[in-house]
Amino acid sequence: MKAEMINPFLEATVSVLKTMAFIEPTPGKPYIKNGASATGDVSGIVGIVGDAEGTLCLSFAKTCILHIIGKMFGEEKTEINDEVKDAVGELTNVISGDSRRRLEEIGYHFLGAVPSVISGMGHEVRHVTKGPILCIPFKTEAGSFTVEVCFK
Repeated sequence: MKAEMINPFLEATVSVLKTMAFIEPTPGKPYIKNGASATGDVSGIVGIVGDAEGTLCLSFAKTCILHIIGKMFGEEKTEINDEVKDAVGELTNVISGDSRRRLEEIGYHFLGAVPSVISGMGHEVRHVTKGPILCIPFKTEAGSFTVEVCFK
């Protein structure tokens, strides 16, 4: 996977969370994921088609997503409920859209599907394409999350 195709996902993630939740996540060292176990307690996943086929997944630790959604809504959140899951889906959609816009600026064309949200300790995330799953871990003041990108 080319860095020029990954950087838009990293940049979009930071930009969207900065704008919508007033936080600035710090990216860590990317790695290739083995297996389907989620890195977080709630994950949003969306299919992407066009010049290549793939998926984008955001997987959040409970403390992290509750903090992010609390900042977005201006009220404290204490559990991963339907409202939080809906917000994870919307964050996934917005980050996907911003990533695709950034990719279009460098000559790639993609469309996104409707995101799905999976939650629960130990849940699995199945990417629709067979290929390496690049994971970019992020840290925030309230915990961590991971962005996974998989293209065939």
